[in-house]
Amino acid sequence: MHKSRDNVILKKIWVNIIKQSNLSKNKSNDFELVTRIEAVLYLKGKPVSKKSISEITNSDFISVDSALKILKIKYSEESSALELIENKNDVSLELKQSLNEFVEDLLPAELNTAVLRTLATVAIKKRILQSDLIILRGSSAYEHIKELYDKKLITKRKQKEGRSYWLSLSEKFFQTFAVSDEFLSDLSESKK
Repeated sequence: MHKSRDNVILKKIWVNIIKQSNLSKNKSNDFELVTRIEAVLYLKGKPVSKKSISEITNSDFISVDSALKILKIKYSEESSALELIENKNDVSLELKQSLNEFVEDLLPAELNTAVLRTLATVAIKKRILQSDLIILRGSSAYEHIKELYDKKLITKRKQKEGRSYWLSLSEKFFQTFAVSDEFLSDLSESKK
């Protein structure tokens, strides 16, 4: 009789252990899904459809919605720099708008190809007269110079004798493009 009562107790213990194990697995899976969705949104850097999130994470829509609710709560805290934006069926992870002005100088400048070529010419020469740059790059370089100067990627100094300006790279250029002055010197030497 004791043996059967002991078996019943053992069965109950095993059932509880299995239930606890399943609960912790589900919590672990929920946490993993939240983390994976957060990684997807971070790496994509643009709105992603819930359908795509479901496919990428190999999860059902209900689980994705639950995970997104957890992320929304996480990023709704005032101390967070990011926020979860939902627009219809798309979701994105973005910097809070209140921080846009603060990080403006930290972001690499968006420059079109022609402006980048003008900047590259200044970088290779290290210091060039604006008039010489115009000869090399054409009259549209005036606009490029203005844009580069406005974005603080180059500096302008009036020529002592003459009417042109000396153009050179600014400190912001080196910070933005993570290029050392030594690297540019080596590059300039190899062009000769």
